[in-house]
Amino acid sequence: MTTMLQEPRAVAAPVTADDVRRGELAAFLRSRRERVSPEQAGLPRGPRRRTPGLRREEVAHLAAVGVTWYTWLEQARDIKVSPQVLDAIARALQLDRSERSHLFALANAVDPVPENDCPGVSADLRMMLEQLEPFPACVQNSRYDLLAYNRTYSVLLGDLDRLPPEERNCMWLAFTNAEVRATLCDLEETTRAMAARFRASMADHLGEPAWERFLAKLLAASPEFRMFWARHEVAPITSPRLRSHRHPAVGELRFNFTGLWTGPHPGGRMLTLTPADQATRERLDRLSALARSGGV
Repeated sequence: MTTMLQEPRAVAAPVTADDVRRGELAAFLRSRRERVSPEQAGLPRGPRRRTPGLRREEVAHLAAVGVTWYTWLEQARDIKVSPQVLDAIARALQLDRSERSHLFALANAVDPVPENDCPGVSADLRMMLEQLEPFPACVQNSRYDLLAYNRTYSVLLGDLDRLPPEERNCMWLAFTNAEVRATLCDLEETTRAMAARFRASMADHLGEPAWERFLAKLLAASPEFRMFWARHEVAPITSPRLRSHRHPAVGELRFNFTGLWTGPHPGGRMLTLTPADQATRERLDRLSALARSGGV
């Protein structure tokens, strides 16, 4: 009996996470391209058009990239793509904010024009802040911008409404505003911890222009921040905290901080300061009454 030897079969390479991501990116680009009509893109339709939406060469033209390169992108080829090119493609395909975020996530790239971490504060959240009186409360994004706050929180730090919007940031106030710094009983411990939490948050936003500009602004304005930043200390933003404030009208106030995320983390967060002792509870009532009367 003659034994037939079979040729060994080639073993297919395993599918990697990058393969899956490139495939999803290619399918997403094709679906978005087919959705945009030539008229929407400001292009003539021309005769004998069979392709739904835009052609590949039209997207490449609108994004100012090579046709072959864009074709490879839609074919899930393993090629490098810069954030600037992705930005141009997103504009050519008229992607909305959610679609744009999805595009950059699939490309494993950092968006050079990222969405605000917490673009707005709803009327319901503002109502909650008011109902928390006399407890100080605010809503801030992951960069510590103050997006909304109640009366007691404002007067606790002086008068936030007097400040221009670009200065209403907890990090900026703690390191550069003399009036706010005077309210912090444990100034060095508090600012050091804030710098450590900011560094931990910054890791999720490396390369984002808004974060990089704010970091540069802090480094230029505060020698104290530069010193803490050079230590590379990190602390979780959710770490429990007890903080004491000193107010000229009512005296020392000791608070426990509670942070509640208002959406996906990292994003908007509602921060509530609750009294750590009975004396603080009584002084908060006085502070809130002064705020309502305009006496602070």
